[in-house]
Parts: sequence; structure tokens; C-alpha cells
Amino acid sequence: MSASSSVLLTTLNARYSHSAFGLRYLYANLGEELRLKTKIPEFTISQNPRDIAESILRENPRLVGFGVYIWNTRQTQEVISILKQVRPEIRIVLGGPEVSYESSTQAICALADLTIQGEADFLFRDLCRDFLEAGKWPSGRFLSGELPLVTDLSLPYRYYTDSDIAHRVIYVEASRGCPYKCEYCLSSLDKSVRNFDLDLFLSEMRILIDRGARQFKFIDRTFNLSVATSSRILQFFLDRISLGLFLHFEMVPDRLPSELRELIARFPKGSLQFEIGIQTWSPLVAQLVSRRLDYAKIRENFAFLAESGVVHTHADLIAGLPGETIESFAHGFDAVAELAPDEIQVGILKRLKGTPIIRHDREWEMVYHDQPPFQILQTKTMSFEVLQGVGRFAHFWDLIANSGNFKATLRLIAELSRKRSAPSLYWEFDELARFLSARHPQGHGVALLNLVESVWLYLTESRGVERETARQLLIQDYAGTVKRDIPAFLRDGQVYASPAKESRSGMSSSTPSRQRRHLEAAH
Repeated sequence: MSASSSVLLTTLNARYSHSAFGLRYLYANLGEELRLKTKIPEFTISQNPRDIAESILRENPRLVGFGVYIWNTRQTQEVISILKQVRPEIRIVLGGPEVSYESSTQAICALADLTIQGEADFLFRDLCRDFLEAGKWPSGRFLSGELPLVTDLSLPYRYYTDSDIAHRVIYVEASRGCPYKCEYCLSSLDKSVRNFDLDLFLSEMRILIDRGARQFKFIDRTFNLSVATSSRILQFFLDRISLGLFLHFEMVPDRLPSELRELIARFPKGSLQFEIGIQTWSPLVAQLVSRRLDYAKIRENFAFLAESGVVHTHADLIAGLPGETIESFAHGFDAVAELAPDEIQVGILKRLKGTPIIRHDREWEMVYHDQPPFQILQTKTMSFEVLQGVGRFAHFWDLIANSGNFKATLRLIAELSRKRSAPSLYWEFDELARFLSARHPQGHGVALLNLVESVWLYLTESRGVERETARQLLIQDYAGTVKRDIPAFLRDGQVYASPAKESRSGMSSSTPSRQRRHLEAAH
């Protein structure tokens, strides 16, 4: 990119390791002449909005395009407000999923000069060309058009820099859209799945690998929808897996035919991660939100994945869907836990603008927070207090279970859950979450050592676990695979040597540390 910066394409990522895939698509499709006048500075939501505005103004741009998402709306609005007060002549253009629907009611859109609704790959190009070359500007404040043919798009992969490849997540997609109509998801608005030219796509993947890319995160909503396409992609990466690749896919939970299973089984341990959106285990709730699930097939597929031991599995559940109660959600959590995924991501329902789930608002008394990320506050069947409890559960489940730092201790908690009068891992862990929440009311930033001490106190004082049993499990978790000194509260007057051992799992160095902890514990 040249030093000239008539146009800036920017966004506030959730963290530095993320990369703005959509901005690179816009950049790729500007054409060579406009690309020479455009830069892509990226920021994070943790940065000071004044500092971000200063960095943008330093480039002296004529037009700034912001990618707006549910996680960065508030911070982006602050930046735009500063820009408009300091340099009102700069044209501000918004795009992205958060501003593509219900745009006229959003304060951030009122601040901007123009909001592009929907996929803007060609719309943004035409806008920049008209403005920079002819001084033309649309008469209204909103701009939309037909969905672009994905086969007409210039692919963005060459615009990942060497630094991106070395330090950031590399996002890729072989298709856009989703055939399913789940009402809480923006993909439900898509009419069909649009596939990129597979030969061209794989050619671009080959170039990325040659440049040193080793981790690939596919953002396709339904990677395993087409068996022929997904098989060919898996085979492509399997042929190069000796380079130490790590691949992330979003999978339909009840679709894993034999062709895919045979390929999956050939991958080395730690090279694949599947994000599997189950969302609800209640057939009633699934029907209400137009989600089709074959629960028998889901059990069968997870059994295969657990037995193969190859894939790091990440299952998603959503609390607060219409018709869901805390009892049905807890039952669903227990059912998913029985499938033995490596991680269970418990999310709280968010109202994404444009999604048809709003049709349930009156009947199920859905009350959403009016500030981003617009989480559900209460429903007819789940009170505010109940959903707050689920949120605490989710937070500490992530710290304890999903982190992979407490694998041995979690097995004890699962054992305790089976001894309850009504066996339930959900309610057993809920007791731990309440205890941890009382000790760590700040919720975030809990040091691992403090967490270990709190779990020790919970097990020995609140649950009556034999001290030596709890001690040995926590020592195994805290220092079993990483060389750490045994904390004083676990020594009981004895001198312990760290039992840290060398990993012999044979996993690639590209396997992220969190996934590595899960897979090494199972090794």
C-alpha cells in the first residue's frame, strides 16, 4: 500500500489477534487505482477512542469506512463523534452486519454521512470512485444493492500481510450464506448458499501456506453442508498437514456422513477444531426458532468424534431463547456434556438487528438490553435473576472447564454431580459458580493461582471432599503439564517437586495452547 491515504478502511477488532476479513474484501475489490489511495489501519476496542481518532486524522483522509459489529458499536460511535466534531468535512461511511438492518433508528448511523446496507464489496468501490473522481455523493443516507455474485469477487487473501500471517487469525471462506432459517441468526436472512470457485479458492490457500500461514479459520456457516466440497477442502489440507496446520470449521451438528468421517480420522490429533452449534436441546424451543435438529444423529456424530480423538470439539448453547426455562436449559446442558465435547460455550441470546426472532417478543415477553451487545434480560420463562445466574455459570465454566486448566478437577466435579439426588452437572457446577462469584465479584481478571485456591476451598470446605484427593487433583491440574511451583495452600507442610512433564502428544506447534491443554490431558 502506498503512502497516499485518500480512503481509510478501518474497524475496531475485539483483540489484536483478530484481523478484519471484510475490510480486506473491500480493499481487494476497489481496483488497482483506488487501492493505491487506500489504507487499512486496524484498532481494538480496548484502545482509547481519542487515540484512534488521532491515528486516523494523521492520515488526512477524505473518506473513512468503518466496519461495525455488535461488539464494537459503542466504541466506534465514540470515534466517529470525535472525528465529526474535529474534522466534519471527512466523509464517514458505515458498513457491516450491525448497521445493515434497522439503520434509520441507530444513533451511529445518524452520525455518519452514509451507511451501506448488506454486502458492500462493489457498492463501496463505486462510491469511492464517484466521490474521488467526480465529486459525486449519494442523495440519501443509506445505500443498498443486489448481493454480489461471489464468483465475480476478487479474493482478499493476498492482502494479508506477512505480519498478519505471523501474528493474527487468518480467516477464510469457501461459501457465503446458509440454507437454514434459525431465527436468532443473521444468516437466516440469506436465500441460499453461494459457493466460491473451489479451484481458485484452493489456489489462494496454497499461496497462503507457501507464505507461512499455518492456522486457518473458516467462517462458512455450514462447512459440511456439501459433502463433495468439504471433502475436497479437507483432502487439500490433509495433503499438506505435515507442515503443521491447524484448521477451524463451523459444522452442522447432525451431518457427518461416512465420506467426511474417513477423512477426519486421517488427520493428526490437534490439527482440527469443529465449532458445532447445537444451541438448544429442547425440541419445543428448536421448533419455535425454526431450527431443525436430529438429536439422534448429533449423539452419533459426537460419539464418533470422541472415539476418534482427533478433533477438538466446541459445542455452542444459547440461554434465553423463547420457551426455554432454566430447567430445560440445565437438562440440555447435561445432555450436551454427555456428548463429551472439549468445550461447551454457553452464550446469552443477543438480539441481532434484522433477525426474525422479534416475532416472539410479545408472546414470550422478551426483554433485551437497549445497549450493545443487546443481550436478553428476561423472558416469560426465565427471569432477570435466572439469566444473571446463567451468565455467571457461563463465565466460570469458561475459566474452569473450557480453559483446559482444570481437567482432573472437572472429572471430580462430574463425579460429584452423579451423586446428587437428581444427578446434574449443570446444577453441580452452578454451586461452584455461585461460590466463585462470591469470592471474585469482579468477574474478570481472576488470576489462575487465585482460582485454584478458590476451587480448593470450595471442594474441601463447601463440598467436603477429602483434602488429599482435592490436593492431588489440583496439583495435577496446576503443575502437571506446566512447570510451576506448588502453592503453599496445597503443600500441607510437605515439600513438593513440580510434576511437570514433557508433552509427548505429537501435536503440531500450530495447535493453539488452549486446545493443546484439552488434548494433552486426554493423551
